[in-house]
Amino acid sequence: MPKEFSRTRRVGEQMQRDLAQLIQQELKDPRIGMLTVLSVDVSRDFSHAKVFVSSLEGSEGMKQTLEILGRASGFLRHELGRRIKLRIIPELHFVHDESIERGNRLSSLIDQAIASDKKED
Repeated sequence: MPKEFSRTRRVGEQMQRDLAQLIQQELKDPRIGMLTVLSVDVSRDFSHAKVFVSSLEGSEGMKQTLEILGRASGFLRHELGRRIKLRIIPELHFVHDESIERGNRLSSLIDQAIASDKKED
């Protein structure tokens, strides 16, 4: 198991805060909607960053949202370079994080199972 590097984690956390602010305030595309930047995983050499995002709309429009973010990645990377003083600003890769939706689905299944057990008693 690889050792956790605190600098990459700190840079990822700072990028998460800055990207959330940039997407909310600077991107003017109305198709993005309510988007949440859940986490950012930065590679050890700072060349790539995987940005995990989730939307309130769910999975329906996420493909289009990821395409929009992919096209805006150059702008976002440039703005990150102005805010974070690093020699190399990572290339951004946006990924839909389904963990919240999966958790909600599992929670509803558990609630249904409990309700059906109470009906049988």
